Amino acid sequence: MTERQFYDWQTAGGGGDVLRLVETLERLEIPWCMIGGLAVNYWADEPMATADVEVIIAAERVDEAVTALVKEGFQAKRFEWSVNLKGSSKVSVQISTDEIYGEFPAHSVAADVHGILMRVASLKDTLAGKIVAWQDQKRRPSKRQKDLLDIMRLIESHPELRGDLPQELADQLPAS
Repeated sequence: MTERQFYDWQTAGGGGDVLRLVETLERLEIPWCMIGGLAVNYWADEPMATADVEVIIAAERVDEAVTALVKEGFQAKRFEWSVNLKGSSKVSVQISTDEIYGEFPAHSVAADVHGILMRVASLKDTLAGKIVAWQDQKRRPSKRQKDLLDIMRLIESHPELRGDLPQELADQLPAS
């Protein structure tokens, strides 16, 4: 079984939705990149299946992207800090509109994640995004624990990043 087949099996065809998302943004030449679990999967030594797809799109082009993605079959729902998209699979796409991620697309790298070519946030941006998510006290405790796990996965794969952690976070991680 290929990585893509495994991802499709885990997400009931999510690879098709992710591919449609990527192809649409690329066709329109919109600056974008994946953050969250998919970016962590690229940078960490051991990927984990995730049905959550978090993407950053250049702020001035979010409306254009959403319109195009709706034409491609996604359903869109707007929230204060995001636009959530649902396609035909179990994958949930969240376009974050939080300004903190604004520069991430400029630093993105080409990546093969689960057998799908895409752009992901740089290693340092991926870690920074996970730290911000972990520090958000409004997030559900289970989400914050997953963020902590993702940070641990990144540090295990890239120990040189340990010095980039805030002390309160570094204190929660096992010594290397």
